[in-house]
Amino acid sequence: MTSTNSPIDWRARAVASPAVMIRQLGEESVLLDLSTQSYFGLDETGTRMWAALTQAPSLEAAFGTLRDEYEVEPARLRADMGRFVEALRVERLIEVVVE
Repeated sequence: MTSTNSPIDWRARAVASPAVMIRQLGEESVLLDLSTQSYFGLDETGTRMWAALTQAPSLEAAFGTLRDEYEVEPARLRADMGRFVEALRVERLIEVVVE
């Protein structure tokens, strides 16, 4: 497992914390961390990123899926995903697992 201070290993995979519940509300969603009782809102893009990250076998595979779905420069998408993954790791909503 990588620490929250290390660079992202795109070969790793994102695993939702077992303490996190997600409820989709239309195109957006709300995450509830049961261990801290904290709520986090995701807009439509954040909801799609969450789904891609937690369902793909690697962060790189999630990147490929999202790159195919969105009209965005690959460098911008990678940077946005990197910030999103780091924010989720800091809040302990996901673990980034290197196998």
